[in-house]
Amino acid sequence: MRFGLTAIIASAALVSAAPHTRQSCPEATRFGVLDVSPTTVSPGDSLVIDADFTCAINYFGIQPEYTDYYIEVPVNNNDYEPPILLARRTLPSGSTSTSDQFTVEVPYANYFQNTSYVVILDTTYPITGSNGSPYYVVGGVEVPITVNV
Repeated sequence: MRFGLTAIIASAALVSAAPHTRQSCPEATRFGVLDVSPTTVSPGDSLVIDADFTCAINYFGIQPEYTDYYIEVPVNNNDYEPPILLARRTLPSGSTSTSDQFTVEVPYANYFQNTSYVVILDTTYPITGSNGSPYYVVGGVEVPITVNV
């Protein structure tokens, strides 16, 4: 009996000492992690966009249904700088993919000198309402860029 109790205690100690893989996902990753390259562009340049939804899907339970990518003026927008849609995309249906990567051309739009721009990723996803029916909400992340005028 004594041997059995010692073996159980030793096994429990080994199990609790074994490292457990734990995904660390800060709140800022709730709607995806956005990477844009290069961060200084001119109209007509190629822009590589990489969005990672690993934390959004696996940790926060957010399954993106639509992803919209914009160039936008985040502050002091005087209504002369409406958001410029770069792409509207979806993750492949039934796929286990948690990322979206593509290249897009920076549009020949009217950009303004000395203006701050960002690339914004808006993630649209369904949640369950108080009566059990789904509705859609949108959350976003952004990356600053410089647009040469």
